[in-house]
Amino acid sequence: MKKGGGLGQMMKQAQKMQAKIMKIQEEMGERSVEASAGGGMVTVTANGKQEVLSIRIEPEVVDPEDVEMLQDLVAAAVNEALKKAQEMMAEEMAKVTGGMSIPGLM
Repeated sequence: MKKGGGLGQMMKQAQKMQAKIMKIQEEMGERSVEASAGGGMVTVTANGKQEVLSIRIEPEVVDPEDVEMLQDLVAAAVNEALKKAQEMMAEEMAKVTGGMSIPGLM
């Protein structure tokens, strides 16, 4: 029996997993999620890399007398979109890692 054979096999498995993880991270940049606030008055689209791609604001929610409400709606929609993007990434990573937490991935 060759000494260190198990370690070599483990390294190969780790390299395969790393390649799959890198592929998923790349694919996440192409996938998007959408979230809205204020009954659809503000809608945010983000990708799986947690980058905001677009913000759509319905004209009727723009009130110069109540800018604070619009700011709150934008913040809420952005936070929800980023949360959905994180969940999407975590779900895809769990498929590769078998649910094992790997520090520094997300």
